[in-house]
This record gives sequence, structure tokens and C-alpha cells, in this order.
Amino acid sequence: MLKRHHIQFPPADVRELCQDEVYFYLMDGGSREKIRLHDYDRIFDVPGLYEQVVYERLKCQSPATVVDVLRYAVSQCHQELNELRVLDLGAGNGMVGEELKKQGISRLVGVDIIPEAQAATERDRPGVYDAYYVMDFCNMSEDDRDELRTWSVNCLVCVAALGFGDIPTRAFLEAFNLVGKDGFVAFNIKETFLDRSDDSGFSQLVRELIFSEYLDLYHLQRYRHRYSIEGEPLYYFALGGRKLGDVSPEFVESLDLPDS
Repeated sequence: MLKRHHIQFPPADVRELCQDEVYFYLMDGGSREKIRLHDYDRIFDVPGLYEQVVYERLKCQSPATVVDVLRYAVSQCHQELNELRVLDLGAGNGMVGEELKKQGISRLVGVDIIPEAQAATERDRPGVYDAYYVMDFCNMSEDDRDELRTWSVNCLVCVAALGFGDIPTRAFLEAFNLVGKDGFVAFNIKETFLDRSDDSGFSQLVRELIFSEYLDLYHLQRYRHRYSIEGEPLYYFALGGRKLGDVSPEFVESLDLPDS
């Protein structure tokens, strides 16, 4: 049984922070450590801390929601989830992989940029993934690509890691192009990323991808991702669809994306 941690959120008068700046305190005896919610390397080092903060306290429901959206998209093509060979991009400590595994996925490959995520998965959810790689998708070697191609992935899943700098736009496109033609794609984004007033690179990418020749969108669902530390609901969109072809260099250049 995992140890229960003493968690403390900051007082209300200092809580007006951007979503990726939110922090909490980990209390241990007489010490108090300040940890950002996006400091994944530190959080994953502490068994059960991520689950307790994000899933129990803040009621995150994105893994199950995105997997449900994927199931719907696959059903539109009269296929089953157990036919999929999934690349879980930004796999973290395996929460999404665990949801996918419940569905009888054929093959499941996890990828994250930090070794702490891989270590946490091996510690807390051994056997969930058929393979787990620590890779930087913005700086991939041809050997990295060749290794991932051996899995012949026909599905990309990415949950709660897009649009805040955790996974840059170019990394997402790199992963997208690893999926075979007619494969499936399921991911989620903050609801504002579909607003044309948002001119960030990832917001541009998602809007253009939805209306491009590269992705056939099957399902778009607005839902409560989790609560903020103030108790306010944070809404995301979950998207599921089918890949029609690799993204071209010309498409990428047309977005004028940042280098990272």
C-alpha cells in the first residue's frame, strides 16, 4: 500500500497563477517542500504523490476520457481496441497506459523525455508497457526512429501534456508521423487552444490539423479535465480521429512554429 502524503495547497490570496505555474507543498515532518504541479521529475520520485495530488485531490479524469474517445473513434471503423499498437507520448508514470491496458491493447509503447517517468512506471506499474523509452522527440536520431518503427504503431495517444511546453509542437508532429496511414489518434487539449484568439504554436497546429488532409476527426468532446486548486473546473477537449497521411514539411513551415 502506498504511503499517504501530507499535501498543502497555497493560501487563496496567492493562487492567481497560470495553470502551468500552480504549486503545492509536500509536508514531511517539520519540513515543507514547494513543488510545481508540472515538476514531474520531482513528483514522480515520490511514490503515489502524483496520483494523490492530481487524481484524488484535483479529480483528474482525462486518461479514462481520452481512452473512451479513442474507443468511439475505433468503433466508427468497425475495429476493436485490441487490434491497436499504441504509442503513448508523454507516458509519465503509466496512468494512461494502465487505462489502455484494461482495454486489451495489442501492443503498448511508452515514451517520455525524463528518466524519472520511466523509473516511476517500472516501480509502480511494472508490465503495463511492452517497452518504455526515454527520448527527446525534438532531437531524435534516425536510430531512434528506426527503433520505434519496429513496433509498427497504428495509434498515437497523448494525454494532458500538450500546449504547456511539456510536449512541443514539433515533438507531437514527429510522433504523429510514426503512426501508420489509417492509424488512430487520440489526445486532449485545454479548451482555449481551439479559440482563434490563441495564436500559440500548438493552438495553430491543432486547428489546422483538424481541417487538414492529414486527420479525419471522428469525435470532439468537451469535458472537465480536473479541478483547479481553487476548486474551479478546468475544461478540456478530447479529440479522436484517423490519420490520413504523414504531415508534410510544407505544412509545418506554413504554421511558423517555434524551434522547440
